[in-house]
Amino acid sequence: MVRVRLILGCLLLAVLCTGLASANSIVKIRVDDTIQPITAEYIDRAIEQARQTNADAVLIELSTPGGLLDSTRSIIEKILASPVPVIVYVAPTGARAASAGFFILEAADVAAMAPGTNTGAAHPVEFGGGKMDDTMKTKVENDSAAFMRSFVGPRGRNVVLAETAVRESKSWTDQEALQQHLIDVVAKDQQDMLHQLDGRAIRRFDGKQVTLHLASDAIDEMPMTVRQRILDFLLDPNIAFLVLAVGALALYAEFNHPGAIVPGVVGVVFILLAMFALNLLPTRYASFILILASFILFALEAKFATHGILGLGGIVLLTLGGFLLVDGPIPQLRVHILTALVISIPLGCITVFLMSIALKARRNKVVTGAQGLIGAIGEARTDIDPEGKVFIVGELWNAHARSRVSMGEPVVVTKVEGLELEVEKSRV
Repeated sequence: MVRVRLILGCLLLAVLCTGLASANSIVKIRVDDTIQPITAEYIDRAIEQARQTNADAVLIELSTPGGLLDSTRSIIEKILASPVPVIVYVAPTGARAASAGFFILEAADVAAMAPGTNTGAAHPVEFGGGKMDDTMKTKVENDSAAFMRSFVGPRGRNVVLAETAVRESKSWTDQEALQQHLIDVVAKDQQDMLHQLDGRAIRRFDGKQVTLHLASDAIDEMPMTVRQRILDFLLDPNIAFLVLAVGALALYAEFNHPGAIVPGVVGVVFILLAMFALNLLPTRYASFILILASFILFALEAKFATHGILGLGGIVLLTLGGFLLVDGPIPQLRVHILTALVISIPLGCITVFLMSIALKARRNKVVTGAQGLIGAIGEARTDIDPEGKVFIVGELWNAHARSRVSMGEPVVVTKVEGLELEVEKSRV
């Protein structure tokens, strides 16, 4: 009985210690990338982890050029509904929270920046960077501005100035943002920021007042999972295009050498990975038509040997297809023209080379099996009138001929009928 009580007491003490440790911790993540679906999933996971461990806050160290509006809205929705305070800290020195990053910074319970950082330039951009017509431009601006006002006001920050980032693409340094009440803190490092916030009362989005006690909290840094790292890597449009191109080349090699297996497996895996990534990105699916057309031109170049004209056309189409493949709102979410060229030119040359080899192989005379015997030269071992025996490629065959062949005369095979050959006198 005493042992049971001792065990129960130890378990209770362990639970209490775990709870106390969790309550004095901050869940920290680093976002140093474009804002896209995996970023939204990562931030959501951090907020959920903080809720489950009863942490004091979530700290997002942010450095981003911007990203996708849908992912940004999803992130802000999670931040505003977070059961624990969310701190967004633009760091390290030289970092930025531009475009979508400015929205995320302003949505946080606490907005902080390191010296030498900047934020703003949140004007909506049409996918692909094109120019919107006036009506659409006004609609998108008004929608984005209203979205900004919906959370900047309740956070007690400068609504009018924040809206100019949307309408006029204005940007601010850390000191300008602090002086004009767009952020709450400028801190040289993480520890400095936590000390400045320690004991500060903040108003949550739901109106509740909360006093922060963070100076002595343990930092529980939460990295991305392996799955998230892989997907985050693949969501770089340049990587997605490279994976798609390698997959297409591998399948092309499999079709030209059936039964090789390895190129086929690699091709299927790479194309599925690329399609999964492109499905999460703003993809122009019409670009796939250009990519398919480029491979058709490569095949025609190998078949008709147009001295590179069709091959060059294929390279141009493949480059355009890759360059226009991802229709991102910022340059970091598009395929770079240099990447498209570096992938398309070697891929085009390799594809034409492989197709040329395949076509030449198909044009060559068959040298194995029954068809390989046609044209073979041998010797009549008996008179053939019309049937007899011939010695061909090291074997003795039954044969027949349309005209008499005397024993010892050279013969050539003209036809194979089952296990019997049709021959005639050879003129060689």
